[in-house]
Amino acid sequence: MKRGGDGALLLLVAIAGAGTMVVELAAVRLLAPWYGASSTVWTNVIGVVLLALALGYLLGARWSTTPSPLRRLGAVLIAAGAFTAWLPFLAPLVARSFLPEGTTLDRAAMQIQWGSLACSLALFLPPALALGAVGPLAVEVDQRRRESHAGNAGGRVLAASTLGSLVGTFSTTHLLVPSLGLRASFLLAAFVLGGLGLVVSRVAGGGFRPTGAVALLATLGSVFAQPAGTALAAGTSKLAERQSPYQSVRVVERETDTGSWRELQVNEGFDSFQSVWQPTPGFLGSGYYYDFFVLPAWLDERRSGTWNTCVVGLGAGTAWRVLDTELPGSLQLTGVGFELDPVVVELGREYMDLPAEDSTRLRVFSGWDGRAGVRAAGVGFDQVILDAYANQVEIPAHLASLEFFREARAALRDGGWLSINVGAFGLEDPVLTGLARTVCAAFEQPVCLVRVPFSRNVALIAREGRPALPEDVPGGLPQNWSEWLAFGPATRAFDDRQDPLTDDRNDIERLQRESLQRAEESRR
Repeated sequence: MKRGGDGALLLLVAIAGAGTMVVELAAVRLLAPWYGASSTVWTNVIGVVLLALALGYLLGARWSTTPSPLRRLGAVLIAAGAFTAWLPFLAPLVARSFLPEGTTLDRAAMQIQWGSLACSLALFLPPALALGAVGPLAVEVDQRRRESHAGNAGGRVLAASTLGSLVGTFSTTHLLVPSLGLRASFLLAAFVLGGLGLVVSRVAGGGFRPTGAVALLATLGSVFAQPAGTALAAGTSKLAERQSPYQSVRVVERETDTGSWRELQVNEGFDSFQSVWQPTPGFLGSGYYYDFFVLPAWLDERRSGTWNTCVVGLGAGTAWRVLDTELPGSLQLTGVGFELDPVVVELGREYMDLPAEDSTRLRVFSGWDGRAGVRAAGVGFDQVILDAYANQVEIPAHLASLEFFREARAALRDGGWLSINVGAFGLEDPVLTGLARTVCAAFEQPVCLVRVPFSRNVALIAREGRPALPEDVPGGLPQNWSEWLAFGPATRAFDDRQDPLTDDRNDIERLQRESLQRAEESRR
């Protein structure tokens, strides 16, 4: 990399910049099975990478004063490649040390917040630090060779690094991870970085030194390492497992007194599931919130015609399957469903009786964000169902705002219903009260809160143009509902419209942390 090596040096810097973005953007996906992909996790990962880059800049500046900065440049590239190669294999071990298997949702609050930070420090600081040292070393190499001004060399290196980062940003999200998967994306980045490091070391006259050999062996050894799989509960078998652009998805089957039940789980799942299937369609029974999505139809005055439903967070179709069987009278179910993850829809059709793509009653839109879907779905719905969570516990802020609930209200017919599944520990839960205030403000009517028996869920129900909870429980309801609605501690009318969550000021993540912390404190 002597005479005529300007382009080669800048290309090397650009590749290092791309490698930095592969590590940063894929890092959140790597942690998502345990900690989700909330803004808290993103903040922790970005903060750690920025810290590592700053330290790398300082180390690179110090190493640039050595007699052979080019040799040091080769060494840091080899180190970056080795550290990057091990990331997908070390991540399960490190993550489980901070968030052990079997951790319940109500014990996960502080572990998610600080565990993701600790994991980020342990996993991503070393490779990002090594990549940070590339810039100062490259500037020194360029300046010595060209005998130019520091500003000239620094500007050229920064431009190349930034352009490389730009390429890495788009290729990671749109090409590498979707087509190769996480593991192969990290290994490809590691192979390129480590290979460049060996070439640079050779050009610098360092030969194939023991340190380089050790690093290369570490990189190659990682190819043959196998990450530990997620343990299954006793009596449970795995039917399928796939990686989607958003998460790890699997379908498991367990034997019960009523036959083989199936659950669709995402990521580590904690002690929960995303969708459930039973051999015979219908009510799932105590402990399953899906049954309460049918309640508005039973409270409604209509008993014939079509019941047009918009489901945000369709999953594998559990809510649809319950509704399709248990609507009162001669009501016939039609509607649309929005699910962000296409792999969830594929597995739902394959294993959980989600209607086929050519269904005339349910139009499924996979890869759609729920809020965009509600805006595009039209108006006149009898019911809008919201059951959208990320990593089991995280309600997306844009689906928990005054503006969104006004959009949902606009999609309903007069007298139409909004049903929300809220993960909450009782009727005074911070998340529940925050959402209830927001829905009250959006609908300008009192809402109804119904605690789902034997679960940590609450059904939040609102109605367009009138209160959701009738003064008297109507006759003709299934007996279990009649008794439950009449049971005071289980049902509550709510009419507080102060301090709604908005797109501009939305504290839903703070409320979720408070909810989990309260639940943890109540167990002590």
